[in-house]
Amino acid sequence: MVARRPDEPHPVTPLELLFDLCFVVAVRQAADRLHHNLDITDVFQGIGIYPVVFFAIWWAWMNFTTFASAYDPQDGVYRLTTLVQIAGALVLAAGVPRAFDRGDFSVITYGYVIMRLAMVGQWLRAAHSDPPGRSTALRYAVGVIVMQVAWIARLALPDRWLLPGFLVIAVAELLLPFWARRPKPITWHPRHITERFGLFTIIVLGESVLAASLAVQRAFDEGQKPGTLLSIAGSSVVIIFAMWWLYFDRPVHHLLTSPRVALLWGYGQYLIFAAAAAVGAGLAVNLDWQTGAAHLGRRAVGYATAMPVAVYLLAVWALHARPYRRRMVNVAYLVTALLLLLTPFTAAPIPVTAVLLAGLVATIVLDSRAGTVT
Repeated sequence: MVARRPDEPHPVTPLELLFDLCFVVAVRQAADRLHHNLDITDVFQGIGIYPVVFFAIWWAWMNFTTFASAYDPQDGVYRLTTLVQIAGALVLAAGVPRAFDRGDFSVITYGYVIMRLAMVGQWLRAAHSDPPGRSTALRYAVGVIVMQVAWIARLALPDRWLLPGFLVIAVAELLLPFWARRPKPITWHPRHITERFGLFTIIVLGESVLAASLAVQRAFDEGQKPGTLLSIAGSSVVIIFAMWWLYFDRPVHHLLTSPRVALLWGYGQYLIFAAAAAVGAGLAVNLDWQTGAAHLGRRAVGYATAMPVAVYLLAVWALHARPYRRRMVNVAYLVTALLLLLTPFTAAPIPVTAVLLAGLVATIVLDSRAGTVT
């Protein structure tokens, strides 16, 4: 298992795509339970649990992705170890409903620990095969083991200590790469890592695609307010397309100028992933409200979509747009995010959101053309 050079070709492999496909189940479960909690007006529980659940999904996915960008032998042992991680992801997904409904994180923790302990095996192989990176790989292996012991121990804490315990261990998980990389930074392949994050963004946006599809289905099957439901469906499609456009507007691999910068960039992607999946839940809540299935107030329903879209915009701006220092684009992002927070006060928040995002995309396109001309 030899470390890859940053300048060598590094295409996304079928194994990585399978890994992402299985993570769709966990993302779907998290978005679906958030949708359910918002529908039954258990808003604070849903909003409180969703970031915790999504942290487990994102962090396990990111650790495999960054490792595979540095080491990717594709031999039998590597494939079997990755399949164990996939099994852990499915266990984690199975525990999502229990976490939302009962506050029971035991199954999620077991699935997470399975994935992370499999990563220990990967790091130990890297330590054996890559002498220059041995100290770093061993630090990762030891650190991951300690973190998993902490996660298991957290299950024994009294209820009032569960959230503080999560915050402490989560911060320690985020700091682990900075400690582990001190002997020798793990070098990611910039094009590969940005492609992997981009592919997962598309997967998470699939939650919104599903919500739009359900709108069309309900419009024709139930016959309730078909015009309104079709309007939401069309607006949802525009929102999804705009979110995709904004994320992939310009290449970002050249912005990852060092392993540290790449790591911080990857951390910021948590907000993009979590917000994109939450947009799907918000669109579904809007559909339910139109058919009388949701019990939230009209403005709360509007914010179910407006808030995650605004978070998504700000995260994409900070990580993808702001480094280009295009003043017109920067202003457009910030103004659009502010206006999104006012959409719940309008008569048609989803169509208005679609118009705002379409306007932002148009502004970016015009700015790009103006820059090309000059």
